[in-house]
Amino acid sequence: MVARAAPKSAIEIGAGPGYLAARLFMNAEGPVLDYLGTDICARQVATARARYPQFSFRCASAYELPIPDRSCDLGVACEVLEHLEDPDKALTELARVTRRHALISVPWEPMWRILNCGRGKYLSSFGNTPGHVQHYSRRRFRQLIASHFEIVEERRPFPWTMLLVKPR
Repeated sequence: MVARAAPKSAIEIGAGPGYLAARLFMNAEGPVLDYLGTDICARQVATARARYPQFSFRCASAYELPIPDRSCDLGVACEVLEHLEDPDKALTELARVTRRHALISVPWEPMWRILNCGRGKYLSSFGNTPGHVQHYSRRRFRQLIASHFEIVEERRPFPWTMLLVKPR
């Protein structure tokens, strides 16, 4: 990705147990920005709080984020949209709270399913990972994102598609 000024605040949708926050937003001295991780699952939020007490985590829906408009420099939604019944609504909400940029990623279909089958996983559902209710080709993913954000840069670390975007 292109070098940018460092964000001062971030929100993550679908933070799970906090692994991504720890990898992206912490160095030896601690957090490098003001971070709020959200997840719909109270158990995941409790795990994240216990593992990474230096960050803030809250139970919240991707459809109703608990912060004001344009209050975060960076929004993150990595490996989330494929789990949502209404990804368009979640992207509307992410665009609402994001001031500068967002980082969004999804598995690249149909390659994701093919790889799962090759690993002998989820064969009865033709390689579909449990919980995946959306399936994105790169083109479909770009089209969805472009309806909410301006695409700044695309990366393709196999087998995902990642977009750096900014709000319109």
